Amino acid sequence: MKAVRLHEYEQQPTLEDVPEPKATRPFDVVVRIGGAGLCRTDLHIIEGQWAAKSNVSLPYTLGHENAGWIHEVGAAVEHLQPGDAVILHPLVTCGFCRACRAGDDVHCQHSDFPGIDVDGGMAEFLVTSARSVVKLAPGVEPADVAALADAGLTAYHAVKKATPLLFAGSTCVVVGAGGLGHIGVQCLRAMSATRIVVLDANEQALAMTPDWGADETVLVDGDHVEKVLEMTDGAGAEVVLDFVGEQGAQQDAWEMTRRAGSDFVIGYGGTIEVPAIDVISTERNVVGNLVGSYNDLVELMALNADGKVTLHTSTYPLDAVADAIADLDAGRLRGRGILVP
Repeated sequence: MKAVRLHEYEQQPTLEDVPEPKATRPFDVVVRIGGAGLCRTDLHIIEGQWAAKSNVSLPYTLGHENAGWIHEVGAAVEHLQPGDAVILHPLVTCGFCRACRAGDDVHCQHSDFPGIDVDGGMAEFLVTSARSVVKLAPGVEPADVAALADAGLTAYHAVKKATPLLFAGSTCVVVGAGGLGHIGVQCLRAMSATRIVVLDANEQALAMTPDWGADETVLVDGDHVEKVLEMTDGAGAEVVLDFVGEQGAQQDAWEMTRRAGSDFVIGYGGTIEVPAIDVISTERNVVGNLVGSYNDLVELMALNADGKVTLHTSTYPLDAVADAIADLDAGRLRGRGILVP
């Protein structure tokens, strides 16, 4: 089969032939990929940012946002049939550790993360676990929802954590109207009564946000932090959802967070530098966010089936992965890029 393989950090991945995976364990599931999302994390992987954390052996196949159709199942799998349309929770989890039994499977003590530390889904086929599979609603095409498997799940997970803090009359600032941000805004609108203020450096991206549920927009122009403070009577927002996390956005997010507020860090790449006295004296929080649970994905897909959360996507054939990466890296890509084998 064809697969997008990374051979060396700081070098572009290549499309090549590799053996097709098989269902060798009782709960294995082989999925024929219908769409694999391209994520900024893939750029960070290529740059080597994940090398020390993933400890993956190169070469390996990229792709951690995957959807498709059941192709083959292990001997113990009874609820899935070949041809079923599915989306995949990003992790392959054990089901037995404390985190899994608590429904917090993103922190499974014995997990694999296809596309991060084992072979992923930028390929014609992917092997995962029956525990990771969510069936799609009738009529939903895998390529249309693949990016919900990670980008959507991450945004939903952060919004779900923030929702108890977002009472009617509160303000939530969304930093970034791109691939994650456009999902986060929709989740906020579906799940809360907060005022949604979206920041982005791209006027075209901002122009799209009212359709997603944004109440107000602010162009990132050097004065944007002051504008947000003015909009909140100098206090700042109860919650800031930072979907950028680099190039200064991470510091802006902290500055826009009010006393006792929470700065949710979702995008990454930069460094947050906050004096300890500022955390103590204002009781502000910095909250990390990593993907989401299996149940989070089920809930997100329910919102998608109801038309409350949809994806803005651009599709590329698998052999155009270099073009897709270049478009994402240069900021030409609106929404999410999807590779279709």
